[in-house]
Amino acid sequence: MKSIIIAENVSKKFHQRVRQSGFVGALRGFVAPVTRPICAVEEISFSIQAGEAVGYLGPNGAGKSTMIKMLTGILTPSAGSVRVLGRQPHQERVANAFEIGVVFGQRTQLWWDLPLVDSFELHRRMYRVPDAVFGRNLAELTGMMGLTTFIERPVRQLSLGQRMRAEIAMALMHDPKILFLDEPTIGLDVVAKDVVRKFLARINRERGTTIILTTHDLQDIEEICPRLIMVDEGRLLFDGSLSALRVSFGARRRLTLEFAGEPGDVRVSGAEPAGGEGLVREFLLEDDGRSLVQIMTALQADADLRDVRLHEPGIEEVIRNHYQSRVPA
Repeated sequence: MKSIIIAENVSKKFHQRVRQSGFVGALRGFVAPVTRPICAVEEISFSIQAGEAVGYLGPNGAGKSTMIKMLTGILTPSAGSVRVLGRQPHQERVANAFEIGVVFGQRTQLWWDLPLVDSFELHRRMYRVPDAVFGRNLAELTGMMGLTTFIERPVRQLSLGQRMRAEIAMALMHDPKILFLDEPTIGLDVVAKDVVRKFLARINRERGTTIILTTHDLQDIEEICPRLIMVDEGRLLFDGSLSALRVSFGARRRLTLEFAGEPGDVRVSGAEPAGGEGLVREFLLEDDGRSLVQIMTALQADADLRDVRLHEPGIEEVIRNHYQSRVPA
């Protein structure tokens, strides 16, 4: 399948003014300002195929939003090249805009004092959406996102969750091939997040819309994106599936065994003891593809087994352990 997004050795540097103390320093800074380079993105390469849903992940200041802005044509790379649907986004911004949808979680595209439906109508005119396409998308998207009950209400009267659902629906009104989402669930309650996640997964599955998602809510990634791209300090750390991420960063499954009586010396072939007391024993398992049944056949203990629990490390745990391992004790 053809790649519709290609980033090759992309870097982006900004120049930050260095503040100088005192009146003389302030005057010198005004006349001949001193700057220092800040590298937000450093030689990152990846490609994304049509129909993929990709989570772009990293801590604050990792360069996630900077990369999204380069892919959408808002920023120009300092080095390397970016191609989206065969175009360089910063050179062909208008043509690129007609084939992508963009939602920034902290920036609204809705008209504050107008009814929500008027924002949709203005979007139709800006993107020159044919009446038949607009009518179909309006009915489908407002129904899927539950917007029909407040579509005539002014945007300023909507809750944050209602506005975000409307933002995403509007970004899809012109049938974009790619949907860029920068922190789309920020500040939303649990119910609103669930609606947004299910909607995005459905749009990706049924329409084949390519989704690029940055977020700090790692459940967004687990429910929507089979593939992860992880960055830190502007550099690419990982590109692959969640299961591969666990292997790459050394996260292991935890097996908890509870016995009916004192188990004595408990052994499980291929498992590392990880504590436990009384009637409970815990083990860390290697990611060797064995099922729970296969693991339990290797159990050696002097007491009957009462309960078995297998904990799969979630993405949040994997990433937290990775960052904690980089902090010196």
